Amino acid sequence: MAFATLMNRRQLLKSGAATAAALMASGVIAQDVVDPVPFSFDILSDMAQAQAAAPFVAGSRPEGFLGALDYDDYRLIRFRADHARWADSAAAFHVHAFHTGWLFGEPVKLFELTHDADSLIAAPMVFSTADFEYLNDLADRVPADAQLPGVAGFRLNTPLNHPERFDELVSFLGASYFRALGRDSRYGLSARGLALNTAGPQPEEFPRFTRFYLERPTQGEDETTVYALLDSPSVSGAYRFVIRPGDTTEMDVTARLFFRADVAELGIAPLTSMFLFNGVNRAGFDDYRPRVHDSDGLRIVQQGGDVIWRPLNNPSRLAGSYFVENNPVSFALHQRERDFTKYLDAGAHYEMRPSLEVVPLGDWGAGHVRLVEIPTALEVEDNIVAYFIPAGKVAAGDTREFAYRLRWGDLPENDTADLAHVVETRAGAGGVSGVVNPENKRKFVIDFKGGLLSRLGPDAEVTPVVAVVGGDLVAVTLARVDDSDLWRVVLDVQSDSPLVELSAHVAGYDRKLTETWLYQWIRPHA
Repeated sequence: MAFATLMNRRQLLKSGAATAAALMASGVIAQDVVDPVPFSFDILSDMAQAQAAAPFVAGSRPEGFLGALDYDDYRLIRFRADHARWADSAAAFHVHAFHTGWLFGEPVKLFELTHDADSLIAAPMVFSTADFEYLNDLADRVPADAQLPGVAGFRLNTPLNHPERFDELVSFLGASYFRALGRDSRYGLSARGLALNTAGPQPEEFPRFTRFYLERPTQGEDETTVYALLDSPSVSGAYRFVIRPGDTTEMDVTARLFFRADVAELGIAPLTSMFLFNGVNRAGFDDYRPRVHDSDGLRIVQQGGDVIWRPLNNPSRLAGSYFVENNPVSFALHQRERDFTKYLDAGAHYEMRPSLEVVPLGDWGAGHVRLVEIPTALEVEDNIVAYFIPAGKVAAGDTREFAYRLRWGDLPENDTADLAHVVETRAGAGGVSGVVNPENKRKFVIDFKGGLLSRLGPDAEVTPVVAVVGGDLVAVTLARVDDSDLWRVVLDVQSDSPLVELSAHVAGYDRKLTETWLYQWIRPHA
């Protein structure tokens, strides 16, 4: 099947038509739900389908003091930890809310799901100004104990790093953005529910989670489930997140999508990160730190066992790469470098930022993994996006379902695996040291470690396999680095083209010995 799961549209329309009117009448899709109502993922899917059959209604900022909160005000608002929901029970998760305001003006509705025999019951989670602390003179402008029309999002805390302390595990805040932590991680990259028309000729659309349903865990449960309703001008969706904290925190995600309009490019399981500089492009930054990034490479595991490693760029102009994939085993944005001395940032601790891997569950079929790289001069701006584009067109009235697992954490490479992996990419002026070389020549140095290659001696019969598109390979060498288990490939490439695509791996003994290194050299003045 060309798509991950193509739901039977006729069956869905038949069931959705029967339930939509009842859902509307019962208040399940109304702005304010007061009475508890039955809930299931199928009911939420019917809500999404009914929503997609109706015209899109954009959210709006509330009036009064909530609508007037700016950046300076927002920094003065704190959720009161002693007001955390579920903290009065033995549940392993506590709920903290984010206040509306500034960039997060449109309220989101939260509902608590509790068990009644074999079914779930949804009831609204109500928040008021009493749940938040307002600092300085902001406190004088906020009415006491005023019920809020919703919140901006929420976070879940759990004993992630210490059994006696509830640490932040996951947060959902802004559009369809969310992020999570593995043990001993610090927040870095984010995920999104969906990407629509990213960096293309059509305006990008940012779908928004408008309501969340949080299943209250019972005593002893070490996982929790969150459901979300998504909406935008082109699509409505029902999402389920089954969240399991740990050294590597896992989320099993199911997305059921119902399209109001044609979509030029559909991005599934989008990842968003930041790459400012490292040793390849550090010359353009006057900074004491040797590198600044939340992620340093895109990793794709293909059917058959081949692995692609594509180091990230901060290009001089908008750049994109498409990797043809048929049901990929996984794709991920990694932070491979874990040594503090390679970053030297004692505040940001980029060495502790998590990697994030997407593992498709079921057959996603043919498509592309797309990498988007956006120029930036600031580390506060996310400029890296990666997602899967399923083959085929997406038209109004279509439905799709995708399931995948997100893995957040260090995700270290396995040095005992068969394939060696890239530990460092360096670049600089090409040619021979000590003489003047042409400006259109560049040197690339790739270090490989692990696998069978690291167990071979320096006289092993191995060879570099290199391809250059858009330029000429002037020289290539391969050697084991003395007194180490690293193997180094050095390329000299010359080109007058604005864009050069590079590929390299090491082979020997009738097999590939490393993952495949890919790189995009964008010549800024060509």
